[in-house]
Amino acid sequence: MRFQAPESLSEQIAQHIGQRIIVRDLKPGQRVQELKVAGELNVSRGSVREALLILERRHLVEIFPRRGAVVSELTPDSVDALYDIYIDLLCMLGRKVLERWSGPELGGVMSQVKELQAVIDALNSNAPDAAEQVIDAGFGVMRYAYRLIENPFLEETLENFRPAISRTYYVALEHFRTEIEETATFFRHLADAAINGNSDLLEQVIQEFGEHQRKQVLSILTEENA
Repeated sequence: MRFQAPESLSEQIAQHIGQRIIVRDLKPGQRVQELKVAGELNVSRGSVREALLILERRHLVEIFPRRGAVVSELTPDSVDALYDIYIDLLCMLGRKVLERWSGPELGGVMSQVKELQAVIDALNSNAPDAAEQVIDAGFGVMRYAYRLIENPFLEETLENFRPAISRTYYVALEHFRTEIEETATFFRHLADAAINGNSDLLEQVIQEFGEHQRKQVLSILTEENA
């Protein structure tokens, strides 16, 4: 049995600010003012300061002397560095699942993928929160995989990457609405490879989709900076 400690106030604040950064409500280079956030959320500046330190560790803000916290920039170098390690970590997660479980026991993975497809089917692709719903449903599949392997170190590492990868994924989904169905296709292929116990195919599916996402995000950054 695992006991989850309640999220601290600073973590809740970090998630609130982080989500605003992910959906580009707070844009790169924009200051995050402690006093303003504290007033809006009716919390202490100390709690906001701790939340900003959490966001700094998650690479969503940078903190400068005398200037305070600023939303970090998305650069080609940072995107490349993020995807280099994230793709490898997802491949590791997939391998660990197949090492511990066989095809018939992975029926739950397909159930999670069907839930994701149901979310996508029910969506109006022009809905303002469509991208957020797809991202959250996709991470639901990963959370299921965490439970299968019971490796808290890998889970914690991937979860720490979640805000940064969600930020880039949101950029891709906002610019290319076809990415919503691409996401569903990716998870279907992933589930098929898992059910068949084909670790080589599973890694190939992860790598191809990861590289596809990287390419989409980099193309958007190049266009925005032109």
